[in-house]
Amino acid sequence: MKKLSARRRHPLAAVVVLLLALAATGGLYAAFAPAGKAQADDTAQSLAIDEGKKLYSVGCASCHGTGGQGTTDGPSLVGVGSAAVDFQVGTGRMPAQQPGAQVPKKPVIYNQAEIDQLAAYVASLGAGPITPTESQVDPSGADVAKGGELFRTNCAQCHNFTGKGGALTDGKYAPNLEGVSPKHIYEAMQTGPQAMPSFPDSTMPEKEKKDIIAYIKTVNGDETASPGGLSLGGLGPVSEGLFGWIFGLGGLIAIAVWVAAHTAKAKKS
Repeated sequence: MKKLSARRRHPLAAVVVLLLALAATGGLYAAFAPAGKAQADDTAQSLAIDEGKKLYSVGCASCHGTGGQGTTDGPSLVGVGSAAVDFQVGTGRMPAQQPGAQVPKKPVIYNQAEIDQLAAYVASLGAGPITPTESQVDPSGADVAKGGELFRTNCAQCHNFTGKGGALTDGKYAPNLEGVSPKHIYEAMQTGPQAMPSFPDSTMPEKEKKDIIAYIKTVNGDETASPGGLSLGGLGPVSEGLFGWIFGLGGLIAIAVWVAAHTAKAKKS
């Protein structure tokens, strides 16, 4: 009994008991933890990558290479991430019909399940921006005024201040943002497709992206009427001033000519 008491009073006794308790807890957790869900998720992801690889081989490999390394007809897809695939394929821009200065938006030829599979395969080639969740792109409660400020600072130079789009150099253009889904707007900011610069979360946080989406939806919504009547494409004072000069000043000149002609007739009579 004296020897046992002496061992209990040993300075390392508490440490030994703690280690034994931790080992027992870890063993019990490993034995009874629900590992089935994690294994099922891994299996589903592997199947999605396999199916995506098949779709990629048929619709994408001829331009981007059999392993996504890129060719003279298409850039490398290593590291572009699932968000870039979801945007490009989900808006019909890919697969491209033909090479050109810019690939236009077209009818989508894949369903969302197939797009997710393609995205999973491309994401497996290298880490990149991830497809956002619904909560990430939901503009509910966002600051529309702040979004307008951010949009005019970072986007209006190309898309104009209401997102109606505009011409760029070398045959490129900034597309009209009316009717574009919040998810695709978010992904475009994440990935910077074609001539557009990218705005990762390190440059533009998620909240600011939501503010911009809220602004675009507000200025292009059906409930938002132009306070000045015809919006004239949303191009701002240039088109409005030209309209004023052509029709306003032209109307005044026509009235002046009419008055002068009738005055001359009145004097003759």
